Amino acid sequence: MPDAERATHADPAVERFWTGATVITLVRTVASFVLCLVGLWQQELAWLVVGLGVYWLGDMADGAYARLRDCETRIGGVVDMLCDRINCAAFYLCFASLQHEMILPVAVYLFEFMVIDFFLSLAFLAWPIRSPNYFYEIDQRIYTWNWSKPAKAVNSSLFAVLLLVTGWWWLGLAIATGLLVLKCVSLRWLLQLGLPVPERMTQPVVA
Repeated sequence: MPDAERATHADPAVERFWTGATVITLVRTVASFVLCLVGLWQQELAWLVVGLGVYWLGDMADGAYARLRDCETRIGGVVDMLCDRINCAAFYLCFASLQHEMILPVAVYLFEFMVIDFFLSLAFLAWPIRSPNYFYEIDQRIYTWNWSKPAKAVNSSLFAVLLLVTGWWWLGLAIATGLLVLKCVSLRWLLQLGLPVPERMTQPVVA
């Protein structure tokens, strides 16, 4: 297998749950979650912001570690996606409970991120690639609008930063609605592309 293909394609021989990257993922998930709960308990936005920062920094650190140490696995990718949504929900639900005018934009954003974006992100499992970061091998257009660096920055940070900096609920609603439309269009592209079904196993798996 060429080096470039080896770097992007999954290898069943190295798939495992416990890697340095998943440890970082789990640590940042628990830390961010606890900080957000403290912020809700204390009714202090500062704790939520710290929790959000831990989530973002940890999310960058686990991916960087996985690539640097060559321990990027499909299992780790799925764990990372699940933990992203736990941290995201914890921050935004606590944030909306402190600032009730943000309930509507937060609701739209969470539906987009935790339902449609999650389905899109899990779709990489239908192909033998390591994570959505390599979806350009499957479809460049879907990758560009969802998992390229600018796309991930807009989807994960722009919404939160503008809500915190401006406090304008209508701006947050506009951004969340725009992201929802983009994800729905991406979902249409994905369904047009089609999800391949793995071949049926002819022999039972021996435990």
